[in-house]
Amino acid sequence: MLLRAYGIAGPWGWLTLLLVACAAWASEITFELPDNAKQCFYEEIVQGTKCTLEFQVITGGHYDVDCRLEDPDGSVLYKEMKKQYDSFTFTASRNGTYKFCFSNEFSTFTHKTVYFDFQVGEDPPLFPSENRATALTQMESACISIHEALKSVIDYQTHFRLRETQGRSRAEDLNTRVAYWSIGEAIILFVVSIGQVFLLKSFFLDKRTTTTRVAS
Repeated sequence: MLLRAYGIAGPWGWLTLLLVACAAWASEITFELPDNAKQCFYEEIVQGTKCTLEFQVITGGHYDVDCRLEDPDGSVLYKEMKKQYDSFTFTASRNGTYKFCFSNEFSTFTHKTVYFDFQVGEDPPLFPSENRATALTQMESACISIHEALKSVIDYQTHFRLRETQGRSRAEDLNTRVAYWSIGEAIILFVVSIGQVFLLKSFFLDKRTTTTRVAS
């Protein structure tokens, strides 16, 4: 699979291109999407190929992003606004370059971290003779079962890692807010304490002034 990435993400676009170049053999990419930015990816797909696009926002803001998928003619196959995660499966209607974009243009100051998995076509058979007319041997059947089970384990591990990363991000964000709130409360208590001291001091000053005037 060969992905090409273009966008208006500024310097982050070069980082995304580097990630794509390093992971061109894989369909899973995690990239940074700055605020007011849009990042697009392109894929050459043959007609009749079954494809699946799955994405999830890992960190940032309300964990939402806009996603749009277009065919070579520019027709919109999939469009969702402010989604945290989703999955979409389609079959290519014609040969050409398909484009899918992630947009964070609605956010003014919060950048996002987005993960997506774009699968094109079916996995090749484990054995070249898997589709032969004769039945598989017991060893081949066991290998195929183990292979499918391991693929499921990899998928579960990926989702659990994403959930763990998202949970850690939320915990760190909550910890930061609690810290700022504690600092604010400490400042307010300090100001109130100083104010009470000066208020009590003013009471005593008023009494002493009144006594002095009566004596004279």
